[in-house]
Amino acid sequence: MDTKDDEILFVGTADAEHIEMYLKAIWHIKERGGDVKISTIAKMLSVRQPSVVQMLKKLNGKNLVNYNKAGVKLTEEGQSVGATMMRNSRVLEVLMESQLKVEIDEEMICGIEHHMNIQFTDALCTMLKHPRKCPHDHDIPMGECCKST
Repeated sequence: MDTKDDEILFVGTADAEHIEMYLKAIWHIKERGGDVKISTIAKMLSVRQPSVVQMLKKLNGKNLVNYNKAGVKLTEEGQSVGATMMRNSRVLEVLMESQLKVEIDEEMICGIEHHMNIQFTDALCTMLKHPRKCPHDHDIPMGECCKST
C-alpha cells in the first residue's frame, strides 16, 4: 500500500474549540464596548448561564481569564487567543466574499477557524493584501505579516 496517497483524517478536540469560542465571545463583547456578563456570553453562544459559569471557572484556572465577583477580564494570553480567533474568522470572511464570491457562511467559518495555524492565516492575509476590515466593517486584528508591509 502506497502511504503517500492515503488521506489522513483528523479529529480535533472539542474541548479546545469550546475554550476558543468562549474567548472569542468575550473578545467580541469587549470590542463592541459591552459589559462582559455571564448572561451576555450565554446569549452570544446560545448556552445556559450555568455552563458559562463552569467554563469561566475552567478558563480562570488556565489563566485565560480573570473571573471573580467584579466580572470577567481576559488575561494577556486569553486576549491573544481571542484576537487570533477573530483574525482567523474575519480573514476567512474576506476570502469568501471578495475572492471566492460566495455567501459568508458563519457555521463553515467556525468549523475552519479553530484549525488555522499562524503560517496559514498570515499567508491568507498576505494573499488578500492585509485587509483591515471584514465585510461586516469590523477591524481585523493585525498579524506579524501586516507589520512588515
